[in-house]
Amino acid sequence: MELAHYNHSFSLRNKMARLIWNIVRLLFFRLFVSRLFKKWRILVLKCFGAKLAWSSHIYASVQIWAPWNLEVGKNSSLGPKVDCYNQGKVSIGANTIISQKSYLCASTHDYTKKDFPLILKPITIGNGVWIAADAFIGPGVYIHNNVIVAARSVVTKNVDKNTIVGGNPAQLIKSRSFE
Repeated sequence: MELAHYNHSFSLRNKMARLIWNIVRLLFFRLFVSRLFKKWRILVLKCFGAKLAWSSHIYASVQIWAPWNLEVGKNSSLGPKVDCYNQGKVSIGANTIISQKSYLCASTHDYTKKDFPLILKPITIGNGVWIAADAFIGPGVYIHNNVIVAARSVVTKNVDKNTIVGGNPAQLIKSRSFE
């Protein structure tokens, strides 16, 4: 590898938006911890291009790399200390819970090339999904509707609907059925 001239390909505009977002995040997002400020946090994120339902819940301790690459459906939640490293797009459906300390990573690098270029790979998480605590969701993963990802799992491949997966790497535990 030759990283002396690494180019992440982000424009000056993107860099400035990130700088402004980080300042605003520290002053007008993270400090507003109480549940009373739920809609305020959504407003701040919407001002930066996030597509959020007003009924979604984003905790103040959530780390969001680029709000403009985030979409969250109705009644969905990003729990405490979730790290949404969304250089690529992250789309989350309705009625979905991303539990505390989970990590969503929507980019990777092409390790077959000497300059190690950044590759943006969107993450899509369907409706009625529960990503349990401290799970890792990797680049380019599509998690279909009604899935449960067990705590501390590492998901690097797509997950079929109505399933429960867990482990490192995540594997099928069983089908998910409803009463």
